[in-house]
Amino acid sequence: MANIALNGLVKRYGSTTAVHGIDLHVKDGEFVVLVGPSGCGKSTTLRMIAGLEDISGGTVTIDGRVVNEAEPKDRNIAMVFQNYAIYPHMSVAQNIGFGLYTSKLSEADKKKRIEETAKILGLQNLLDRRPSQLSGGQRQRVAIGRAMVRNPVAFLFDEPLSNLDAQLRTQMRLEIKKLHQKLGTTIVFVTHDQVEAMTMADRIVVMRDGHILQVGTPMELYDSPKDIFTARFIGSPTMNLLPARLAEKGGRRVAELDGLGSSVAVASDGAKDASGNEVLVGVRPHDLVVGGATGTDSLALSGNVSVVEPLGPETLVHLDVGGTAIIASAPGKVIPQAGDVVTVHAAPGSMHLFDKKTERALCRM
Repeated sequence: MANIALNGLVKRYGSTTAVHGIDLHVKDGEFVVLVGPSGCGKSTTLRMIAGLEDISGGTVTIDGRVVNEAEPKDRNIAMVFQNYAIYPHMSVAQNIGFGLYTSKLSEADKKKRIEETAKILGLQNLLDRRPSQLSGGQRQRVAIGRAMVRNPVAFLFDEPLSNLDAQLRTQMRLEIKKLHQKLGTTIVFVTHDQVEAMTMADRIVVMRDGHILQVGTPMELYDSPKDIFTARFIGSPTMNLLPARLAEKGGRRVAELDGLGSSVAVASDGAKDASGNEVLVGVRPHDLVVGGATGTDSLALSGNVSVVEPLGPETLVHLDVGGTAIIASAPGKVIPQAGDVVTVHAAPGSMHLFDKKTERALCRM
């Protein structure tokens, strides 16, 4: 196992900078997920760690050793790709053992290592099969096995689940998580899917345009996003953002929602860092409930139901509130109909205040 440190890491392609001097420390045995939209620099960062991309500036340190100039084979890490990269003419055993081709192990030791790896991954009864005879999930396990068999100090995963259907993705998420718990090996995992990030990571790294916006545990990012991008990217459905203005009302500072006839109290120092009076009130659909708790400091909105999405334990309710589209939730057995007028509430403490200009988080409300 090993820790991985990125210090001032930069990647340039000519005059274009893809990664802007990022700093990140992955602890020994930690499962860290880099998440963000396409083109944010997450895969480029992973490839620099692996040695598959030249580094334009800064350093990559693995287990205390700067590896900027080291060849990929000399970094003692293993990478699992999106397209599996397994050989169709080889058996499962041959594919898993390919990483041992240049090792000095005896044939008996190689066979033992392959069988041990296959057993961990549940492939022990498939060793004689070719990839064409395997399911997508089994092929992905073969790719992981080929990485595992060398006993690397860290695994790098580059969107390994994106080619699988929804059911297999869920299954493989669980298998990779269990594998990490069993092996305790350091993992850096790249995805654009925030559900994968939330369900697998010890810590999530949110990236945008080659910058790191926020690093934290899944619940830290969900409960306390530092900016609008992170607030909307983490969590599904995405957070509602309602335009508002800071004002004094009844001796209290409030955020008055533009054109929605509602306001939310703001702590006296809650918006002290605001660049002006224009703000955004953020509230997650799961916290904006049809009916819900009422009170003087709760947010109350009434609107017309446009669409409902029954999901079993809850129902997502899409509303038109004064021309603003909002997503709320209702208990699974409460299913409003399109055209109904409903009132939704968000309890105090469940809302976020953002600066509209800087997009930075100001406080909870």
